[in-house]
Amino acid sequence: MFPDDPPVPAPAAAKSPYLVLARKYRPLSFAQLIGQDAMVQTLRNAFKSGRIHHAFILTGVRGVGKTTTARILARAFNYEDETGRHPTLDFDKEGIHDRAIIEGRHVDVVEMDAASNTGINDIREIIDSVKYGPVSAPYKVYIIDEVHMLSTAAFNGLLKTLEEPPPYVKFIFATTEIRKVPVTILSRCMRFDLRRVPPETMTAHLIDLLGRENIGYEPEALAMIVRAGEGSVRDNQSLLDQAISHGDGKVTTATVKAMLGLGDRARTIDLFEALMAGRIGDALTNLRELYDAGADPQTIIADLCDFTHLVTRIKVVPAAADDVSLTPDERTRGAQLAQKLGMRALSRTWQILFKGYDEVQQAGNALQAAEMVLVRLAYASDLPTPDELIAKLGNLPPPVQSQPAPVARGNGGGSAGGGPSAARQYQPEVAPRFEAAPPQQAIPQAAPQAFANPRSYAELVALAGEKRDVLVKIALEQSLRPVSIGDGRLEVALVENADPGIIQTLSARLKLWTNRQWMITLKTDAQHVPTMREQREERQEAVRQEAHQDPLVQAILETFPGATVRVTVKQEQIPIEAYADAIRDSDEEDDE
Repeated sequence: MFPDDPPVPAPAAAKSPYLVLARKYRPLSFAQLIGQDAMVQTLRNAFKSGRIHHAFILTGVRGVGKTTTARILARAFNYEDETGRHPTLDFDKEGIHDRAIIEGRHVDVVEMDAASNTGINDIREIIDSVKYGPVSAPYKVYIIDEVHMLSTAAFNGLLKTLEEPPPYVKFIFATTEIRKVPVTILSRCMRFDLRRVPPETMTAHLIDLLGRENIGYEPEALAMIVRAGEGSVRDNQSLLDQAISHGDGKVTTATVKAMLGLGDRARTIDLFEALMAGRIGDALTNLRELYDAGADPQTIIADLCDFTHLVTRIKVVPAAADDVSLTPDERTRGAQLAQKLGMRALSRTWQILFKGYDEVQQAGNALQAAEMVLVRLAYASDLPTPDELIAKLGNLPPPVQSQPAPVARGNGGGSAGGGPSAARQYQPEVAPRFEAAPPQQAIPQAAPQAFANPRSYAELVALAGEKRDVLVKIALEQSLRPVSIGDGRLEVALVENADPGIIQTLSARLKLWTNRQWMITLKTDAQHVPTMREQREERQEAVRQEAHQDPLVQAILETFPGATVRVTVKQEQIPIEAYADAIRDSDEEDDE
């Protein structure tokens, strides 16, 4: 080195490798563990009373803290300071063994991954080492992760040791599949179910991490991450790490949407509203715009499913709108839609979208499949429910042709004949529609229909005949015992072995024929009342007996020995085509 040479700069300190958030902020004590307060309180009580179990099993979804909890427990068992050994959950200061346990290098704390060590030989090593006491710590702790992956032989080999371990041994098992763990193992362990972390707790945790890292964020972006993380702390921290990288040091809504492949939530709600209003043109335009912006068609259908579920939850539990993971649009517009839409419409929407999700997944052209799902949903939201259809049919004009008017079949539900065009022509104002659908061409209406008003049971039977409803007429004559009939009120009793469903069918028919709701009461103490058929048979027998008493008939019988008398009482005849209609309708109901 020469005197005139510039000084040589000192070598820069080696940069430590980047540590991901999930590892950098991994809890080291129960005070830092979030979302598992019930478990911590139970353990605290056990440690306080000295009733510390020898085996624990921790279960829960990925990333909720099973392995972290196991390591903190191992630290709690082996806590030792200058005052001596005393298990505790309160780590006011670092103990003698804490650092080695935290770093996974303590000789008395053994971690084993059962996913890669499944056999009996792996368990035999543990069984053999249990015979020897701890080297330096108060307890030997065995942590077995994904314990459900052990083979049957391995579980059986562990049973005896797990039931009667030495006093210096503790077992901690972790699993995501608790049902795959044999009951014999579960019965020997204290079980803790680690819960998904609630959205509000997770949001506060992520905000705390961002504050420590001095990184800016947008609240809506955090809400998207929390929703995608599904209650898993590790997943949320990993997504946050990824969002920071995508946003070049900031967590923004735009970058999170691009990262997760999400469509705009507000646009999704616009699409939902267009579908519920039957505006299929607007809905297809919104779908195409979301697709052009980079949203996947299957993701769009999934987002519609999520929003349908949200609106349904808010309708049932209004407090669900206060969820911190919701965007402002979801919170306000979701509550508004929950007030306008009926539960049956929401259930029908969910079913169509749920089935459509699989269709889009399996289709060769996902966009076309998604468009067809939206078309089906828009037109389904425009259809009346069975009850509304029956009520509307009661106000229809009489049919111009000689064919019978469409009526509800079976138990009063179902749809009327005439196909989709008829359903839309006589469409009532149903719950899903809260905006006017596209205008349709007006259809001329005929004069109002005159409705019947049966005042006696005989008139009711005659009305069924006039309406050509043979099945109801036969049921009125043979299956029901008439007790009383009044103004919109009917009391009947069922004959033995009669189908009780006839009451519901009769109620629907009466509402349709008379344009009013009838109260039908089923009596159980009127079995002495004869049915119409029994009354007719009694009259026939009385006429036959009266005929036998006629002098002319008696003279004929005396003149022609062995002759018999047949009496025929003239009854109302039903056209043969009506019987054919009834048989055909009955077959259709059986097929359904």
